[in-house]
Amino acid sequence: MKKKVVLAFSGGLDTSYCAIYLSKDLGYEVHTLTVNTGGFSKAELADIEKRALRLGVASHKAIEETHSYYEKVIKYLVFGNILKNGTYPLSVSAERMSQALAVADYAISIKADAVAHGSTGAGNDQVRFDMVFQILAPGLEIITPIRDKKLSREAEIEYLKSTGVEFNFDKAKYSINNGLWGTSVGGKETLNSMGMLPEDAWPTQVTKKESETVTIGFEKGEVNSINGKQFSHPSEGIQNLQLLAGPFGIGRDIHVGDTIIGIKGRVGFEAAAPVLIIKAHHALEKHVLTKWQLTWKDQLSQFYGNWLHEGQYLDPIMRDMEAFLTSSQQHVTGEVSLTLYPYRFQINGIQSAYDLMSSRFGKYGEMNLGWTGDDVKGFTKIFGNQVGIYHQVKKESEGKKAEG
Repeated sequence: MKKKVVLAFSGGLDTSYCAIYLSKDLGYEVHTLTVNTGGFSKAELADIEKRALRLGVASHKAIEETHSYYEKVIKYLVFGNILKNGTYPLSVSAERMSQALAVADYAISIKADAVAHGSTGAGNDQVRFDMVFQILAPGLEIITPIRDKKLSREAEIEYLKSTGVEFNFDKAKYSINNGLWGTSVGGKETLNSMGMLPEDAWPTQVTKKESETVTIGFEKGEVNSINGKQFSHPSEGIQNLQLLAGPFGIGRDIHVGDTIIGIKGRVGFEAAAPVLIIKAHHALEKHVLTKWQLTWKDQLSQFYGNWLHEGQYLDPIMRDMEAFLTSSQQHVTGEVSLTLYPYRFQINGIQSAYDLMSSRFGKYGEMNLGWTGDDVKGFTKIFGNQVGIYHQVKKESEGKKAEG
């Protein structure tokens, strides 16, 4: 009997190559699995299944993980206002964790002998997938044809042509990964340090020219409404905001970062909803959280984002930090107003019952209502007391040395 292999399958160039190669060249019984993390419509999932079956796989299955992806990963990225290097909302790195977990579970459930993925040998995904598989399915062989054979996209295209596979080779010029938390775009322009993706490479074209005002509602740190419309699950609010804001070209950028394997990399991305939500959420937090809540959140969130980016989702420290982030969101409830323009946005302000910037206690730069001028004088003297002692002792000590 042939050995079974579960292939993480998106239907793109890399995984299409893997499906043929695993069966035709390595002799495996190939079972493809598509894990939907919010990037595919029902029609697209149906097309992916047809494509997989045309490639001759033994079976194909699609698993819906969008809500789970949000609950396990995305909400903590929002709680932490996490943007890698101040730019990138971890669109792909977050998604890969949910996909790898689902692939490992499915491979075990069908008693597969191996798992396979289409990662190259030059990026982060190979580490993310491999690490999850090694931890959760240690008995399974891990097969990575693109990495092991060091294939270029041109070589993959030639191989598929030689096997008679029909494929949109013009589309294959760009590697596009779409999910609930943004879309990544890779092409020849991102392989070097100079160059921007052309307009037609972006999945969402800029069609909106007039400004629009949008209100994002949060309940304990989670999106619960867009322009007053309530959603049964935050993931639906994210998708609604993406449809509304994406045509402005907001959230487009190229991220330059350090890969897990120690090289620099560039990737284009469009993530209108993630960028708007994170910036709006942060604006709300600055009003409702205390100074030290914000300070410690920033430190933990940076570590959480980096550790997730490097595939360490299963480390128990991640659950500890998630507990802290969840606790910090108890009063992050309110609405944030934003105005959207082509390629940019501005935050107009917030409304919250927990707003600490209350005129009842004072107006910054004008007057205070909670203390007197004498209170400030005494506080300032005590607050600067130790530094004052330091400078007085320093002055006396240096004066004695000068006299000697």
